Amino acid sequence: MKNKTLLIDKLLIKKFGVPERSINPPDLVDLLIATILSQNTNDRNSFKAYNNLKQKYSAWEEAAKLKASQIEKLIKVAGLGKQKSKAIKNLLISLIKERGNISLNHLKKMNDEEVLTELTSYPGIGVKTASCVLLFSLNRNVCPVDTHVHRTLNRIGIVKTTSPDKTFFGINKNFPEGIAHSFHTNLIRLGREICKPIKPLCLNCPLNKVCKYENKMYDKPNSYKENSFMLLDNV
Repeated sequence: MKNKTLLIDKLLIKKFGVPERSINPPDLVDLLIATILSQNTNDRNSFKAYNNLKQKYSAWEEAAKLKASQIEKLIKVAGLGKQKSKAIKNLLISLIKERGNISLNHLKKMNDEEVLTELTSYPGIGVKTASCVLLFSLNRNVCPVDTHVHRTLNRIGIVKTTSPDKTFFGINKNFPEGIAHSFHTNLIRLGREICKPIKPLCLNCPLNKVCKYENKMYDKPNSYKENSFMLLDNV
């Protein structure tokens, strides 16, 4: 798995390039809330919802005073407003009660497993959301798994799993050092642009020769729309 993961990363970089990332890691609370907003929607809509909150309130302590319904109105463009506003409100209030302020800087001293355990203890925060904090804010060599990463890795044959969480734990046991950001980001691009859920554009795929997917499709034209905007590198 390790050697094939390295090969896939190399082939994806040849196709998409090395993904840009923030020089300064984003604040942990900022990144966590942005990731909550990204659930089950596209990055541009979740970015709009995130900016609606950040531009209206200069500190999360101000947002914590809002009713969940008020938060819901600000983030409605991201969809699932009731669910996401409740998760955000709960997180902010819980941090104030538990730590006296809205900060997650204490996570910097924890190992990966401890961070995952703490963050997933909050309602509405799952493994994928917590692992994004590890990668994007803490610069850990951890590859988050969303639906795109789960689908592509199963088709390629890196894993044979039934859920994104199972894929996450399967690939991160012995993940190659230093490639988590490029691997994760470029796999998302692959899933968005080429390895689509229905009718994948296999003619365009840089992984065609190493992919084990049995239902490859070659009847689509050699054109596709680029979709390179990544929310979590813009927080």
